[in-house]
Amino acid sequence: MAQARHFVDIGRPVETVFAFMADGEKCPQWRSGILDIKHMSGEGVGATYTQGVRGPMGRRVAADYRITVFEPNHRIEFQTTAGPVRPHGRYDFETVAGGTRLTFSLDAEVKGFQKLLMGSMVQKTMVSEVTALDNVKRILEG
Repeated sequence: MAQARHFVDIGRPVETVFAFMADGEKCPQWRSGILDIKHMSGEGVGATYTQGVRGPMGRRVAADYRITVFEPNHRIEFQTTAGPVRPHGRYDFETVAGGTRLTFSLDAEVKGFQKLLMGSMVQKTMVSEVTALDNVKRILEG
């Protein structure tokens, strides 16, 4: 299983950080690989988004997702529902001295032939995704 995890401490209240992260359409502000994203339906648990991410040779790869856990100011989880790899993601929010600790975790099952062909690329991409949290810190503290 491919996994990646990263956290940042952001000098803003947990409510502010949560509101920013809960708006999936803000993803292009902090994730450079997003080509397009649109909120399709629902709020909280069950909300769905369609998105395209930059794949091999810059081509668009579908990476639509659905919110599976939505606990205001504590946790958001999502499941990718389209694309060749469908990671599960989780944002955890914790009040710390001076602001909020935001943790982003990703995991994905990559098996068999897919693991042989794409395993290292998937791991590298997941690490890049979670470390993009540093951009959230820059934006919210800016």
